Amino acid sequence: MENTFVNKVAESGIITINLENYFPKEDILLFDMKDHLFMGLILKEKDFREALKILDTNIFENKIVALTCSADAVIPMWAYMLVSSLLQPIAKEIIFGTVAYTKETILLKNIEAIDTTPYLDARIVIKGCGELPIAEVAYIAITKKLRPIVKSIMYGEPCSTVPVFKKK
Repeated sequence: MENTFVNKVAESGIITINLENYFPKEDILLFDMKDHLFMGLILKEKDFREALKILDTNIFENKIVALTCSADAVIPMWAYMLVSSLLQPIAKEIIFGTVAYTKETILLKNIEAIDTTPYLDARIVIKGCGELPIAEVAYIAITKKLRPIVKSIMYGEPCSTVPVFKKK
């Protein structure tokens, strides 16, 4: 008698979505306003404008920029606008926040841009374990995006899943 192994997962028609595939692949650079403040705490307009004039903006070319201030300083809104105005023509994107927040924002933007057509009435597994730390907000976003059109949503690995949603 011949022993044949059947891959039941492959035959099930389950589609696995790995949210790691939607993480930003581009470099994210931090622009910390603190680095351009007097004593790391005070924004002096004239000095700030001079510092921006001599800033090597080439490092931001085609990069995603996380714009923030890590110091507990009062930064006028126009200062953020000034930096944005300087970087906008060369940076791929500018997002206010930390690098981690920027990655999360891009991840959510990429999830929102998913074409759901291939998932119509499909059985979906959202991959649960991976190399990158995926925030809860991403799992919520993909669930909200897919629930109206899929047959079912599961979490985990195709061989061991937790049911999340099943169309009745």
